[in-house]
Amino acid sequence: MSEAVAAAWQVLEKLDKPTLKALFADPARVQAWSSRLDLPGGAIRFDWSKTHLDAAHGAAFVALADAVGFKARRGAMFAGEAINVTEGRAVEHTAQRGVGRDTSVEEATALHLRMKGLVEAIHAGVLGEVRHLIHIGIGGSALGPALALDALTRDGAKVDVHVVSNIDGCALEAACRACDPATTMIAVASKTFTTTETMTNAESALAWLREAGVADPYGRLVALTASPDKAVEWGVDETRVLPFPESVGGRYSLWSSIGFPVALALGWDDFAEFLDGAAAIDRHFFEAEGLDNLPLRAAFADLYYARLRHCQTRACFAYDERLRLLPSYLQQLEMESNGKSVKADGSPIDGPTAPITWGGVGTDAQHAVFQLLHQGSHMVPVDFIAAVIPGDSLDPAHHRNLLANCFAQGAALMAGKDSKDGARAYPGDRPSATILCEDLNPATLGALIAFHEHRTFANAVLMEINAFDQFGVELGKEIAKSILGGGVQFDASTEALLAEAGIK
Repeated sequence: MSEAVAAAWQVLEKLDKPTLKALFADPARVQAWSSRLDLPGGAIRFDWSKTHLDAAHGAAFVALADAVGFKARRGAMFAGEAINVTEGRAVEHTAQRGVGRDTSVEEATALHLRMKGLVEAIHAGVLGEVRHLIHIGIGGSALGPALALDALTRDGAKVDVHVVSNIDGCALEAACRACDPATTMIAVASKTFTTTETMTNAESALAWLREAGVADPYGRLVALTASPDKAVEWGVDETRVLPFPESVGGRYSLWSSIGFPVALALGWDDFAEFLDGAAAIDRHFFEAEGLDNLPLRAAFADLYYARLRHCQTRACFAYDERLRLLPSYLQQLEMESNGKSVKADGSPIDGPTAPITWGGVGTDAQHAVFQLLHQGSHMVPVDFIAAVIPGDSLDPAHHRNLLANCFAQGAALMAGKDSKDGARAYPGDRPSATILCEDLNPATLGALIAFHEHRTFANAVLMEINAFDQFGVELGKEIAKSILGGGVQFDASTEALLAEAGIK
């Protein structure tokens, strides 16, 4: 840690920690810490006023951002420099949305046109009748498409899509039961085209097509990969291989050909709006400075609670059934990106990094986990996400009740309630932030996801870590291969479990 960075943290650690009640004595509090962005698809309000950030903390965090070289790191990412230092790669998911190095944007545009051509050919019936798609991937190759499909196809889809990620055969069997093999295509999504879970599921999906009498099962395959040669070698026709660049990481790949199932289900125009919404956030993140930069402001709050208040978790509750998969998506984005114990230069980190991300959907969560949030011994910063326009056509009472509950939870966490009976007392002074969308549509969903991507990156820069490698997921995979390969002795517990399961 440089002297400037250490000094910035020392300033932060010495600042007073006022209560939320004291902060709200300032009549300008909401105006200072709540901002509205007018975006394609509708405005989004980002309200961070119910966090403990004040002007002093804001200034000190801006000083920290200057000390770690935030502007230079941000510029390097958009310029396509190799900021993923452990793997020697650029980080260019924003180029897939039209914002980044010119040559990378041009390449992304060309690859999108290739994907658009295939999507429109399928819709036009050029490949025969296609009513179903089984999309096979794992991690970022599955979580992003699953989120977007669940959020945006509630009113129907041009093609029925089933996302399969788990190697547990129950997952693939369920998808196959829901599809007619005569009208089903299979998308295999793997950056390397070697991922064990994905390729095992793909082989079984091919077998399902064969057993159902499909004459040319390989003719039903689409490959989404950064290794097109391996896809062709595996048997996919070159015309149905949709590549994406090596500089696009798995959990940031929804905007590339990994988004093929979303484009196929929605149609290309909606997918283009999805990209446009994300690009609007890209431009905001690139151009706005200091506390006006909303993903950076969110990162300041994240670090305030993780580093200065020692909060080990952060919760996200979507008060919208269409966003029920968002907490799972954010778990991978944030915990795989920033769950590190060394800095980008290899030196040890001297404090906590990513909190444990968890959450659920309102109002269900109110009757499950909110007891701990209101009266438990942990301080848990909470994000609430909602939309003003409902996603249903039922009695408006449904949506009024939903939003009333969302806003009430944030107010209750902050205010608390005194009681002589301790079991009925609420301590209050518990933080939350609210993201309120005017509507939930392809553009605003794209903006929400991009906001969290940049928030995650900003956190990493402030902690001086590399958000774009994920070596921590490899060790368990290596040991699993050793188990299946045989000839390796493990600890007594593992050996007993293997014997009990009949694996060894």
